[in-house]
Amino acid sequence: MFLGYSAEILARVQFAFTVSFHFIFPAFSIGTASFLAVLNGLWLITRDRAYLKLFEYWKVIFAITFGMGVVSGIVMSYQFGTNWAVFSDKAGAVIGPLMGYEVLTAFFLEAGFLGIALFGRKRVGDTMHMVAVVMVALGTLISATWITSANSWMHTPAGYTIDANGNFAPQDWWAIIFNPSFPYRLTHTVLAAFLTTAFAVGGVGAWHLLRDRDNRQSRIMFSMAMWMAALVTPIQILVGDMHGLNTLEHQPQKIAAMEGHFETHTNGAPLILFGIPDDEAETTHYAVEIPKLGSLILTHELNGTVRGLKEWPRDERPPALIPFVTFRIMVGIGFLMLGLGLWSLWARWKGTLYSSHTLHRAAVVMGGSGFVAVLAGWYTTEVGRQPYTVYGLLRTADSLSPISAASVGASLIGFIIVYFIVFGMGVYYLFRLMRRTPELDEDHELDRAPTRTAGINPGPAQGDALGAHHGH
Repeated sequence: MFLGYSAEILARVQFAFTVSFHFIFPAFSIGTASFLAVLNGLWLITRDRAYLKLFEYWKVIFAITFGMGVVSGIVMSYQFGTNWAVFSDKAGAVIGPLMGYEVLTAFFLEAGFLGIALFGRKRVGDTMHMVAVVMVALGTLISATWITSANSWMHTPAGYTIDANGNFAPQDWWAIIFNPSFPYRLTHTVLAAFLTTAFAVGGVGAWHLLRDRDNRQSRIMFSMAMWMAALVTPIQILVGDMHGLNTLEHQPQKIAAMEGHFETHTNGAPLILFGIPDDEAETTHYAVEIPKLGSLILTHELNGTVRGLKEWPRDERPPALIPFVTFRIMVGIGFLMLGLGLWSLWARWKGTLYSSHTLHRAAVVMGGSGFVAVLAGWYTTEVGRQPYTVYGLLRTADSLSPISAASVGASLIGFIIVYFIVFGMGVYYLFRLMRRTPELDEDHELDRAPTRTAGINPGPAQGDALGAHHGH
């Protein structure tokens, strides 16, 4: 024991801590890479320097975010060998190749084209530069695909056999990759990344509009972000509903914990809006309920049956409190996003999209909401999988390395100190970059440098940030 906690609890906390730091960076970089591809495409089509300025503005932010994501991911991956060696041994034949495919098909693709996308416009010409930007965006999406497939397999394992030593062996790679929860989880994750980026971009645009409502670059980024909020949020809510139905089919214990149901409801389950689940007492205290609405949402039938946690032995149940709370945080933020998107449509129709200070302040407040939502969703998913690492087959307690609680606790304290210093400084620098007004620079060097694409004259773009930080 270390400070009263077992090695298993400390190892889980350590992994949750490092993944939480790591997850926010890919969640942002996936959407930002696609945003950059759109901006660069608009610049090439229209030759409107405002789009080029925004591309230069956001590519610096993307580069820093990408770097912090890589560093935090490397640290996280070592824990499979240090803290979770038994899991790596038993499930490595399935999980290892999936993570290897991510490196071969996605990370190398991103790394190979990243330098061209960031610095190569004048060296390779507009066409090849656009290809590089698209390849980087595609690489982030492929990376999300492989990682989500590996994680989904741990929730809904398929296509495997178990050998005489109790190790998982691949039998059908198509079934492993496209396991039952993978399509829903991938779609939900990618849309969450797009919305995370959209609200971050919208928050930055709104911040600058509050200072200067006539800045055209700020108007463009705010308008594009609000279109994403208005159009993608309803799709995400629909996908979330489909994901919930899939989870009900394959992980009913998780749904019972998320909904705070300990008793089975055979004639329509209520929707518990708020309450405090108590695993020891097997009840949800102070529950605020809407009769039968839970069944309508989960089963699409008013009197549908919803199983409660008492259906399973105590040692097969996930802890209810964390999934219950984090799920409501995620859903609540989702509906706030929808509200802001609809509000922006109303303001757009009324002609006040760029002049409504109240809308802009709300967008600034919601700027970081995507990061909170993706973390809340991840906690809901992973805590709801307990007490298993491979759902129903390999327990978390049986996946741990033979290490002491003291060693895990010491490394956890070290991670906390280093992460808050290093990544705290990185996030602070990102905020400084975002506070800089995206102004057009009339004397940008792109005005003077010829492009290698025949027949196209380049326009000016931002030079201050890149010149200062990348040696241009």
